Amino acid sequence: MIAREPTLARLAEAERVLLQPFGLTTTHLQRALGEIMSHGADDADLYFQTTRSEGWSLEEGIVKTGSFSIDQGVGVRAVSGEKTAFAYSDDLSWESLIDAARTVRAISGQGQSRRVRARAAKVAGSRSLYPGIDPIGTLDSTAKVALLEKVERLAKARDPRIVQVMAGLAAEHDVVLVARADGTLAADVRPLIRLSVTVIAEQQGRREIGSSGGGGRFGLAYFDDDLVQSYVDEAVTAALTNLEARPAPAGEMSVVLGPGWPGVLLHEAVGHGLEGDFNRKGSSAFSGRIGQRVAAKGVTVLDDGTIADRRGSLNVDDEGCPTQRNVLIEDGILKGYIQDAMNARLMGVRPTGNGRRESYAHVPMPRMTNTYMLGGDTPPEEIVASMNKGLYATNFGGGQVDITSGKFVFSASQAFWVENGRIQYPVKGATLIGNGPDALTRVSMIGNDMRLDSGVGTCGKEGQSVPVGVGQPTMRIDGLTVGGTA
Repeated sequence: MIAREPTLARLAEAERVLLQPFGLTTTHLQRALGEIMSHGADDADLYFQTTRSEGWSLEEGIVKTGSFSIDQGVGVRAVSGEKTAFAYSDDLSWESLIDAARTVRAISGQGQSRRVRARAAKVAGSRSLYPGIDPIGTLDSTAKVALLEKVERLAKARDPRIVQVMAGLAAEHDVVLVARADGTLAADVRPLIRLSVTVIAEQQGRREIGSSGGGGRFGLAYFDDDLVQSYVDEAVTAALTNLEARPAPAGEMSVVLGPGWPGVLLHEAVGHGLEGDFNRKGSSAFSGRIGQRVAAKGVTVLDDGTIADRRGSLNVDDEGCPTQRNVLIEDGILKGYIQDAMNARLMGVRPTGNGRRESYAHVPMPRMTNTYMLGGDTPPEEIVASMNKGLYATNFGGGQVDITSGKFVFSASQAFWVENGRIQYPVKGATLIGNGPDALTRVSMIGNDMRLDSGVGTCGKEGQSVPVGVGQPTMRIDGLTVGGTA
């Protein structure tokens, strides 16, 4: 729901933090934007940001590092047609701002100045999906250290084969203010936390690793005893399971993907191909296919930046647009792409609230928020039982995709060999090789257990990293190529 009062409160906070200490007002922002638009640019925006970050890490029983940083600045952008001019500065003075505005206005290439009436300021609509708190201050330093020490204590107590524990705690407080050439003002106050757990198990000279963790847009009290125990249990179980893993078979076979984090395959193999910039340029395997069948019946894929407290959610995107629940694929039919402002304008469609950037020092582009596939009606145990021979992958490590061809390669960090509908043993070294659009047409069973990941995802694109969420139900894909070690 788009609410006005919290929107105004966030705008007041952003002005207090980002403008007032430097003698700036919204009138200054309008003047800077007018300077850019006076040379005929199609669009322009200012992106102010201040970020406070803290991190702690434990290894070998000792909290070895603790870090704290503050970064602030402004990014100034002018857009003319498909061309973008961009400048940024960590100096928030009026002199620096107007200098950046004059630098980028040359993008118009028209060489003529003209008078432009300043647009009246208008407050953008915004959602209220998470509290505007500073999570760094929600636990004191002693409690943060104790939390990491508890992770190690619990992991070592779970099994004597756990020989090493690594844990990390991160918190971030982000305040942003966006001013657009059409007069739009938008702001957000974004908390973000994450706890990561990695353990190493050893047995008869063999060592294996397991990891877990989670987070979201909360205060640090989110990591209560039960949740910390669940992270530890998951990491330890993964490491001990991998101690028993055998080499993975190779070949073409049915593959069942577990719920939750395995949705990262969907994110990479399909999600990136549905971003507006790739489709405007015709370089995606999905280009020009809206209204066509691109997946099996029952496959519905969404990108939703409006889920409360989620790592990938935003009240407004980094161009000041409210986030949305975007249906990308519905019952196998391609419905749309995710868009930022520039690509939406050039493609003649509306922005979808997916303009994102890593920081004030980066240009925005179409990026995912929380990307997931809706569940079906089949119990997950029935899906595993349906396999004659195949792979059941429950967790993934890294992966990569070629946007143009749709080809992907993914490594399974936890997987099992299935025969006659029964899990036989864990396997190691399995990689999934396929083509995103093709793989979606091979989905034959969809579970009723749709789950989002625990809040650990980070997406990279063109050198920029942003927090994201993924999710999916258990699903069966037939005829995938598995690269193994057997």
